Amino acid sequence: MLPISPKLFVAAVFVAAYVLLILFYHHKMIVVWAAVAVLLALRYLSPLQAWKSIEWNVVLLYFGMLFVSESFLFSRMPDFLATLIAGRAGRVSLALLLLCVFAGLLSTALENVAVVLLLAPVGLAIARKCGISPVPLLIGLAIVSNLQGAATLIGDPPSMLLASFAGLSFNDFFILQGRPYIFFATQVGAVAGLTVLYLFFARFNRRMPPLEKEGYLSLGPTLLALALVASLVASSSLEHGFEYATGLLCVLFGALSFLWFLWHNKGRELKDYLRRLDWQTGVFLIGIFVLVESLAAVGLMEDLAGYILAAAGSRPFAVYALVVGVSVLFSAFIDNVPFLLAMLPVCSLITAAIPINPYLLYMGLLLGASVGGNVTPVGASANIVAMGILKKQGQAVSFGQFVRIGLPFTLAAVTASTLFGWLIYR
Repeated sequence: MLPISPKLFVAAVFVAAYVLLILFYHHKMIVVWAAVAVLLALRYLSPLQAWKSIEWNVVLLYFGMLFVSESFLFSRMPDFLATLIAGRAGRVSLALLLLCVFAGLLSTALENVAVVLLLAPVGLAIARKCGISPVPLLIGLAIVSNLQGAATLIGDPPSMLLASFAGLSFNDFFILQGRPYIFFATQVGAVAGLTVLYLFFARFNRRMPPLEKEGYLSLGPTLLALALVASLVASSSLEHGFEYATGLLCVLFGALSFLWFLWHNKGRELKDYLRRLDWQTGVFLIGIFVLVESLAAVGLMEDLAGYILAAAGSRPFAVYALVVGVSVLFSAFIDNVPFLLAMLPVCSLITAAIPINPYLLYMGLLLGASVGGNVTPVGASANIVAMGILKKQGQAVSFGQFVRIGLPFTLAAVTASTLFGWLIYR
C-alpha cells in the first residue's frame, strides 16, 4: 500500500478518471477500467467488493433495451411516424416543434443518440425544403431527448441507476406514494423548455411544404416494444416482485426482438446490426459501479454529504436546490452516469441527517443531471452527435451558439420541474 491517505488516493484516481473522460470521451470504457485496475492492484478495493458493487439488474436492463431499440429502429417505424407528424403540421415552426416533441416521446424508451440519428435526416429534409437553417432543430432534438430520457425507468442509464438504488419499479416513475413522480415532473419541465424552444422556431412561421412519405418494414418490433411496456407495468403492480424482474424482462424482449431481426432479415445485415449496438457504454457502466464503490469504501460519501449539509445550513429547500444546482453544473461538462451514481448514496446520507423526503432529493438529482447536459455541446452524447451531423452539412456550430439555445432551455426546464417536485414532495 502506498504511504498516502486512502481517501486522498481514491479521490485522486476518481478525479483523474473524470478528467480523462472529458478529454478522451470516445475511449471512456478504457479510461474507467484502467482506473478500476489501479484500485484493485493496489488493494484499495477487493475483487469481492468490486463484484458485489455491480447492479446486475441495471446491466441486464441496459443490454436488453439495446436489442429492443435497435430492432425498433431497423423496422423504420419511427421514420414513418416522424414524417407523418411533421407533414400534418400547417406551419414550419409547428412542424419543428412537433418533431422535437416526438423525439422526446421516443427518448422515454430509446437511447438519446439513436433518436437524434434517426430524426436528423427528417429534420435536414425539412430544412432543405423550407430553405431554413437546421441548427435550431437539431439542437432542439438533442436537448429534448436528453430531458425526456429521465422520464421512465427504461429511458436512459441514469434512470436505471436511480431505480436500482432506490428500489423503484417502472410504475413508480409515474406515481409514487400516491403522488405524481418523475415522469410528470419531466413533462412539466418539457412544457417550459419547449416553450422556450418554440421562440427560436417562431421565425420560421411559413407554410409547410409537402414531405415525401416514408414506409415501414414491419409492425413486429413496435408490438414487441408495447408488450414490453405492458409487461413492466404488470410486473411493477405485483406486491412481491422478483429482484431481477425488470432486467430479465428486458433481456427476454431483447432476445425476441433480435430473433425478429434474424427472421425478417435472414441474417444479411447481422454484422451491421451488432456493430450499431452500444456495447461500450454497457461495459463502461459496469466499471463505473466498481469505481464509485471505491469512494464509499474509504468514506468519501459521508464527507461529501457533510459538505453539502454545511453549505446549505441543513435547510431542506436549500439542500434540495443545492443538489439540483450542483447536478446541473457538473453535468454540463462531464458524463452524468458516474456523477449520479456517486451522488445517490450521498443523497441517502443527507436524508438520514435532516427531515427531507429522500424521493425528492433523488428526483432533483436525476432531473438536474439529465437537464444539465443540455447547457453545452459537450454535456451529453446526443449533443456531440447532433453537432457532428451539422458539421457534415457545412453548418459548424460554435460553443456559444449552442449555449444560446441550450442554456435558456435548461433554466426553464429545471426551474419548472424543480418547483413541481418541491410542491409535491416537500
